[in-house]
Amino acid sequence: MGGRAPVMRRFILIAFVAAGLFVSGCVRPSVSHSFGDLPFDMPAWSLPSIPSRSVTLTDFGAIGDGVADNTAAFARAIDRLTEQGGGHLVVPAGIWKTGPIGLKSHIDLHLERGAVIVFDSNQDLYPIIDTNFEGLDVRRCLSPIHATGEHDISITGEGIIDGNGDAWREVKKRKVSSDLWKKILAKGGVLSEKEDVWYPDEGYYKARLTAGSLNYPDPSLDEQEIKTFLRPVMVSLRECENILLEGCTFQNSPCWNLHPLYCKNLTIKNIMVRNPAWSTNGDGIDIDACENVWLTGSSFDVGDDAICIKSGKDEDGRRHAKVCRNLLIEDCTVYHGHGGFVIGSEMSGGVENILVRNCSFIGTDVGLRFKSARGRGGLVRNIWCDRIYMKDIVDYGVVFNLYYAGVAASELTKDGQPDIQPVDETTPEFRDFVFSNIVCQGADQAIFINGIPELPVRGIRFAHSVFTSDKEVEVYNAEDVTFEDVTVNGKPVRQ
Repeated sequence: MGGRAPVMRRFILIAFVAAGLFVSGCVRPSVSHSFGDLPFDMPAWSLPSIPSRSVTLTDFGAIGDGVADNTAAFARAIDRLTEQGGGHLVVPAGIWKTGPIGLKSHIDLHLERGAVIVFDSNQDLYPIIDTNFEGLDVRRCLSPIHATGEHDISITGEGIIDGNGDAWREVKKRKVSSDLWKKILAKGGVLSEKEDVWYPDEGYYKARLTAGSLNYPDPSLDEQEIKTFLRPVMVSLRECENILLEGCTFQNSPCWNLHPLYCKNLTIKNIMVRNPAWSTNGDGIDIDACENVWLTGSSFDVGDDAICIKSGKDEDGRRHAKVCRNLLIEDCTVYHGHGGFVIGSEMSGGVENILVRNCSFIGTDVGLRFKSARGRGGLVRNIWCDRIYMKDIVDYGVVFNLYYAGVAASELTKDGQPDIQPVDETTPEFRDFVFSNIVCQGADQAIFINGIPELPVRGIRFAHSVFTSDKEVEVYNAEDVTFEDVTVNGKPVRQ
């Protein structure tokens, strides 16, 4: 790639139909949509095959008063549909308190306008299971909405899914107002005055004190004692195929909001994802080692990375060896988040073939964020970002940081020479990126590239872009970085 324009190819994707269009007899929708030119080959895929039959949650004894426990009603409804070959579970207007919901093949969970699913904070409903989080095979609580190995599933409608995350998360005092901080302290829990951090209970606090890293506790601790610390992602879809998420609002998750892992053929349209700005690990969507994804027309306002691409971490990620590939992300807006569009830092299985276009990032910490570290391994390549509009970015408009976790760009050995380590399977590689038609009005720094000397970032092209920022461009340990018609504060950027 480098300074060459990408070769464009055309493909047709079997696209979504409106959530209200039920297709009889498990016939797949035949409506098509052309995305126009893409710079990589994207296969066509089908939307979920959902029979036309439907049941209503109240048919199974559910009560939408925000008090009754509807866990059994959801389970009975899904089991009934499964016995009949699938269909639509309609959730009418009301507040539906429930424990975990397990989705199954050929099931559409359809929330009508005014429907709010609120997950119970009773931890007894969420057993600790073997799962994968932040790229590692770990033990954590069962997710409020979950599916493993299922196919042809969807969540649609105009309702709201609320993870009741306030019952699970720690809170840092510096991130909230004084009035909210008082309300949080009034709930009980444990306050670490040294850190100015509130923890939901003693077990969480104990796990945090002994954690080898942010989210991985000492394995000698009793899982049940530290259960709150093992908080789940809200929607976990693992090894599933033909998935549709459309129209709903997903909010207030205990940890990450949406986590498709090892999935294939995923269509996400017109959803809203919300987490409090102070929510720890409050990511919007983490597309993890998936293939064939279309994310469009959606908005994010979250407490961590908003639209994040991952593929496993370190040895576990390399062992699973699942590349995240073939993604089209377009017409999305991010209001708050650590990063608008992000790759990493867990990318050990590799990431390739992504086009991000016509997206707006308003007030995010970073606009376009690419991060990794020595020890990860993995190849990230063939990434295009076009027509990205950014305003009031707190830190960087575009950043590559392969020293993720705070090591300085000018890292030197004691004798003043670069710290060059051997290149092997643990060495991360980032190459072949094209940034075009980027507009960034306001950032601390326009572009910052911080590669590693043994395998520099390379083949990075910026074209037809305008940045306004306090600091301009810094590049360390990078090769073949080109600028064509790029200005920062009205001045052309020279190579």
